[in-house]
Amino acid sequence: MSKLKVAIAGVTGAVGQEMLKILEERAFPVRELIPLASERSRGKEVTFHGEKLAVQVLSEFDFKGVDLALFSAGAKTSRTFAPLAASQGCIVIDNSSAFRQDPEVPLVVPEVNPHKISDYKNKNIIANPNCSTIQAMVALKPLQDAYGIERIVYSTYQAVSGSGVKGIHDLEEGLKGNDTMTAYPHPIAGNCLPHIDVFLENGYTKEEMKMVNETRKILEDDSLRITATAVRVPVFYGHSESINVELKKPFTVEDVKALLSKAKGLIVQDDPQNNVYPLAKESAGTDPVYVGRIRRDESLENGLNLWVVADNARKGAATNAIQIAETLIERDMV
Repeated sequence: MSKLKVAIAGVTGAVGQEMLKILEERAFPVRELIPLASERSRGKEVTFHGEKLAVQVLSEFDFKGVDLALFSAGAKTSRTFAPLAASQGCIVIDNSSAFRQDPEVPLVVPEVNPHKISDYKNKNIIANPNCSTIQAMVALKPLQDAYGIERIVYSTYQAVSGSGVKGIHDLEEGLKGNDTMTAYPHPIAGNCLPHIDVFLENGYTKEEMKMVNETRKILEDDSLRITATAVRVPVFYGHSESINVELKKPFTVEDVKALLSKAKGLIVQDDPQNNVYPLAKESAGTDPVYVGRIRRDESLENGLNLWVVADNARKGAATNAIQIAETLIERDMV
């Protein structure tokens, strides 16, 4: 296997740090790693495989000769620099919202729609979905294939690390009794904020509409009826989701559990009589998506309830991006 010259844009951020760690853990074939960040990080160093590397300034970097770039530096930065990198032959996997709804850019969860990866050739860019969307897709795709999906109701309980280092800082300080608000308009410790990203004219937040629009694109069904409420909770790592699904065909709970038990990337934890169900705390630092509390919605014909949990910084961001890169390698596309 040929080793690749890999750049990470946003390497000093929470997800960028996870990307470094996961490249090491998964023995990704890196020939040379280029750590990139903003001017604020000039002079900083990161460690990769025991070697200290100087962080370079993204705005000054020439991507010529770079095989793969992992971007996790925000949508504004990605819109500026990802196309520049792509124009020099570098394949970009972008973790921001910048290109997710671009019809020429594939939006990929490798366990769900790996066939879309080849569409990167349109612009040399692949979009990583929103963290809350990724884990939902791993659980819902098997149900779509087996029964069809009519409607989805998402209720999410999202960790502060989804807001990056500022969110983590706010919770750390809040737990010390300091109502620091660098990431949120209200204190997060001891609180639940039904407000993730900005509010839109329709009354939903941008985060909620991301889930709606990204689900339709990934499952390739624009007719899906979807609604969402996204809530920030005082948890460091691990997004939790209550997902209510209306299926098109009848099912038994036993068959659904058996189906999900066989799904790639998904672990069923469903023994409520013994207090076994997915927990954010236990998902932290791991890569699978966990599903439990699998039960029929007795108020609705063909209704099903799921509780879905995953580490948002790993499977919800860094790991999914690197799995996309691994799929490119497996398919000889890079």
